[in-house]
Amino acid sequence: MAGNSSRKGAIRKTSKKPSVGSGGRVRRGLEGKGPTPKAVERPYHKAHKSVEAKKRAAAKRGGPKRRTGDAEWIAGRNPVLEALRERVPVTSVYVAEGAERDNRLREIFRIAAENGVGLLEVSRTELDRLTDGAVHQGLAARIPPYEYAHPDDLLAAADEIGEAPLVVLLDSITDPRNLGAIVRSAAGFGAHGVVIPERRAASMTAAAWKTSAGAAARCPVAQTVNLTRQIKAYQDAGCFVLGLAADGDLTLPELVADTDLVTGPLVLVVGSEGDGLSRLVAENCDRLLSIPMAGVLESLNAGVAASVALYAVADARERA
Repeated sequence: MAGNSSRKGAIRKTSKKPSVGSGGRVRRGLEGKGPTPKAVERPYHKAHKSVEAKKRAAAKRGGPKRRTGDAEWIAGRNPVLEALRERVPVTSVYVAEGAERDNRLREIFRIAAENGVGLLEVSRTELDRLTDGAVHQGLAARIPPYEYAHPDDLLAAADEIGEAPLVVLLDSITDPRNLGAIVRSAAGFGAHGVVIPERRAASMTAAAWKTSAGAAARCPVAQTVNLTRQIKAYQDAGCFVLGLAADGDLTLPELVADTDLVTGPLVLVVGSEGDGLSRLVAENCDRLLSIPMAGVLESLNAGVAASVALYAVADARERA
């Protein structure tokens, strides 16, 4: 009979009807398959495509900034070497397999060994992934997220050692190198810490660490949600708040001549690189402090201005 051949590979036809019952197939088909994925997690959903488009646009602009709580990567032989020389708190150095050994790499290995920094060898593909495709030259270093202090901790630190608080508060400083330079000056001239805004301002990235020359390990940096509220909180705690401004009504020589003022609890507010102090911040300062200039130069770089003012205060306190 056709279809019932006994040859190898033949399909045997049967007239038997299927047995009654589904064998559990219907029941299994009705079982839940877990929660529905979010729209942004579904590749063909409009929301997912929108997120991906934003990521691509951000990548063209240089990539999104990492969150404060994320670890950061330093890529390239010179940047890694400079970071280790400047005592940036590197936790581990990653070397690509087959990377060329030159004098820079040998010095990096030596400094890492002396400071107990871990050395790991990975594939170039893995190093590309870790550094988000940066030009790493076969070398990258990982630094942990910076641990910020609370603004109140700075006053407490001064009180513990019996000194009048000296705090630097930054108003929208966006250049991490300026931030690092100010932290370095604050540490060098006896300030008890630096306060920065949480948003729209530079944070303690690798660039800031490097510019501070390791001072960020000695001078705490705190974050605040709102600068104006923080100024008022410091005023309520007994601090006199001085804002650095080119048109300030109090000059630096007048400040250092006032022994009671310069030796009391002080907060020095430094404005942004281009616009200086914002309106609300300036209005809430007790006085605006200016640095007299010779010649036609209108203003100093934010980091330089902070250094000059901090030196003057430290010197006046020393002589008082």
